[in-house]
Amino acid sequence: MRNSRKLKKSMKGLMVLFIIMSMLLVQACSTGNTSNETASSDESGKKRGGVLKVVRLSDATNLDPHFITDIPSANVLYQKVYETLVTFDKDMKIVPGLAKSWEQTDDITWEFTLNEGITFHDTSKFNADAVKKTLDRLIDPKTGSPQKDKLGMIKEVNVLDENKVQIKLSTPYAPLLSILASNEGSIISPKAIEESSDTLSKKPVGTGPFKFESWKSGESITLVKNDKYWGEKPLIDGIEFEVVPEDSTRIAMVETGEAHINDQVPVTEIDRINNSDTLNLYRTEGLAVEYIGFNTQKAPFDNVKVRQAISSAIEREAIIKGVYNGAGTLANAAMSPKVFGYSKEIKPYEYNPNKAKDLLKEAGFKDGLELTLITSDRKERINMAEVIQSQLKGIGVNVNIQVLEYGAYIEAVDKGEQDMFIGGWGNATGDGDYNQYNLFHSDSHGSPGNHFYYTNKKVDQLIEQARKETDPEVRKKLYEEAMAIEMDDAVYIPIRNYEHMAIYNNEVNDFWLNAVNYLMVNDVTLE
Repeated sequence: MRNSRKLKKSMKGLMVLFIIMSMLLVQACSTGNTSNETASSDESGKKRGGVLKVVRLSDATNLDPHFITDIPSANVLYQKVYETLVTFDKDMKIVPGLAKSWEQTDDITWEFTLNEGITFHDTSKFNADAVKKTLDRLIDPKTGSPQKDKLGMIKEVNVLDENKVQIKLSTPYAPLLSILASNEGSIISPKAIEESSDTLSKKPVGTGPFKFESWKSGESITLVKNDKYWGEKPLIDGIEFEVVPEDSTRIAMVETGEAHINDQVPVTEIDRINNSDTLNLYRTEGLAVEYIGFNTQKAPFDNVKVRQAISSAIEREAIIKGVYNGAGTLANAAMSPKVFGYSKEIKPYEYNPNKAKDLLKEAGFKDGLELTLITSDRKERINMAEVIQSQLKGIGVNVNIQVLEYGAYIEAVDKGEQDMFIGGWGNATGDGDYNQYNLFHSDSHGSPGNHFYYTNKKVDQLIEQARKETDPEVRKKLYEEAMAIEMDDAVYIPIRNYEHMAIYNNEVNDFWLNAVNYLMVNDVTLE
């Protein structure tokens, strides 16, 4: 008390504030309550409390896992609000989730034994009936889910008892567990499905370690700790995802401690990050691929020679070095080397501007042509668009660049409004089916992922055959054949295999990014 009085007499306001905050912290610890703004230590020495603040370029577009078609939206919910029957470990291997065990009883029958004593955030019970209601909703054509075909081979879901569920397929499907472990396999509250299914796009209800609290569209999404979580409870009190469009502002917020993590890092800022004493850079190889895509049903790209011409006029290596600062590797297909089914035998079109000019003439465009390239508002994609514009000018192609906010970009490509676009596919399962069926099958036009609006009956047959094939080596050959046809048809130009990056400051411990680019924060502590 004598020290406190001396400080008051000195009238040093900053020190007074420090004393007051210290007293508040002691009081909070003595009553067993944890402040949402501060962290305290438990008996094990681990820090507890605090709200993890994540700043991001783009807002989510939807919070209903049956309608989410982009990784940034899924990232808010995956293994945070929603959980899955099985999940991935750090090596992308399948491990138990809501189901504690499973077995395949024949080629088309799977049985899952569920963990007991789990409740959803709305207090409804997790059991076999909840699994059935979720999967039935997903595959019901009346739901209209763009994710339906990812699990469209499910014929029926049967409740065997309170904690055992059976999934019967119409045909064998090798990647079933990988899909059930992804965002599409999220298990939703049966009460929410029955009573307020239409609100799930804005108010998700799962079993996860965090509960949804609020979404201020275009601004922020807030999650709070689920105190009744069935597993190991998170050490932080919640997560706030804040939308901050300016790259430099996001980095500055993390650097000064105003935010903790930025999970959408511009590659142009790598040197600045590495030179900072308070910023740390997390890097990991990803499953995603970035590409330039063509709307194959819209002139002039309904002409394969035009697509081949553009493909021959793009110097891909220059984009990797000049735009991406060496982050990631040069892609040869729309499938990452880390994905099952990848083949190094797929050969993209070589850079040959003279051949490109000849192909344009053969296609009837000897005087060149004009087209529109659309891209989202990520800085490096805008830079890539400008490089493409410059490169194509050399063969007489005038490119108009249209930059769209991320949500508007997704809406445009889902509707097929694009001529040419810069896109990326974030494989969520590590299996080639997730690439091939969603990107190239004719049933996937639009929001499921085929923004090329590409249709090729032979490719459809190969993809369908690979889905049913149980021999891994045969599956690989089928995917290789399909990818070779897609490349011959010049449906897209592969650019880059992703390297996922996030920055975090010195206050953050024990977070990681998985290969899908999901932020894994259940073990995070804040200093």
